[in-house]
Amino acid sequence: MTNSAVFEPIHASDISQAQARISSEIAPTPLQYCPRLSQETGCEVYLKREDLQDVRSYKIRGALFSITNLTPEQRAHGIVTASAGNHAQGVAYACRTMGIQGKIYVPEPTPKQKRDRIVVHGGDMVELVVTGANFDEAAAAAHADAAERGSIFIEPFDARDTITGQGTIAAEVVSQLASLGKSLDAIVVPVGGGGLLSGITSYLADMAPRTAIIGIEPAGAASLTAAFAANEPVTLESVDPFVDGAAVKRIGDLPFQVLEANQGRLHWSTVSEGAVCTEMLGLYQNEGIIAEPAGALSVTGLRDLKLTPDSVVVCVISGGNNDVLRYNEVMERSLVHRGLKHYFLVNFPQEPGQLRHFLTEILGPDDDITLFEYLKRNNRETGAALVGVELGRAADLDGLLERMSNSKISCQHLKPGTSEYDYLVASH
Repeated sequence: MTNSAVFEPIHASDISQAQARISSEIAPTPLQYCPRLSQETGCEVYLKREDLQDVRSYKIRGALFSITNLTPEQRAHGIVTASAGNHAQGVAYACRTMGIQGKIYVPEPTPKQKRDRIVVHGGDMVELVVTGANFDEAAAAAHADAAERGSIFIEPFDARDTITGQGTIAAEVVSQLASLGKSLDAIVVPVGGGGLLSGITSYLADMAPRTAIIGIEPAGAASLTAAFAANEPVTLESVDPFVDGAAVKRIGDLPFQVLEANQGRLHWSTVSEGAVCTEMLGLYQNEGIIAEPAGALSVTGLRDLKLTPDSVVVCVISGGNNDVLRYNEVMERSLVHRGLKHYFLVNFPQEPGQLRHFLTEILGPDDDITLFEYLKRNNRETGAALVGVELGRAADLDGLLERMSNSKISCQHLKPGTSEYDYLVASH
């Protein structure tokens, strides 16, 4: 399984064969009409619920197909893989059900929920290794281990079998829509390493060539955008690990070759991590869908697309492995993105009553203080304080800033992305 071989196009017939191969293990996931998003966009929006797989992610498709193609001799040597968490669960499931010894590497930011599920799915057949600050570092360690022990490395996205397995999603979508008497106008797909997007593109290029294919990646890990700008895969200097299922520094070589060959039918864009959080909450509160950050990428990107009214659009909900312990951070990022949560460095003059003045004369009637901490802990009466404010409406910010400006209390607005914000706010 190498990514250096001469590129051979993947066709719908290859994906149909993969579908037949894995159908005994995984059933088609539902394609659900979404009234809310349909009304908001003017399109006919369906959600492809890959979060309802046994391992709560589409990754089982590529993992299972890759492993079923191994020879008995290869299986006897054991398998190794690296993953941000979802591919690992698919590999672990296959190891346990097929009786193959596996070793799985995940980076340190991988949520505990995903780590625990890997162990559950793999049982005694899988060893879990947590190492590296991101996926790429974990992958490097896994490749080195596989080479040293002569084990087979199961690629999470940069291999023909993996791409082919992921493409079975497109085969299901086309079939499911056909049973409703409909055809696919556009499909919105999350992008990390590119395996899912390239698999879906390969199938639709043959079977639905007029379908628009849109890849959505997080702004903090935009490896596809970088690759197309450079006309080749490039390694990002850093990635934001929050959208862990798509936090990949470099898009796969094979996926890029597939996507470059189909560039005329592709569209791609990035979305902020804060916007992803807002859509995660929207899916949960309205549709009851527990999507992980990467699982909400497609719905997040849907907001900015210029689609023909009444067109049939499918958003792939790629995974639902979200740790409930992360919801405080999800809420925080969403509030900041929506302009409702702001942080200030407030320097109170050494005069009596200044705190009372701040509370009664500067804050608006619908503004709440969510954080208040004096930065000099030996003096809690005067001096600088970090203050978090949640507004009743985003439009209230202008009035708040004006009142701050007119006050003798010095207030510095800390803005996301600045060193001051990261230093003072992130630690809280």
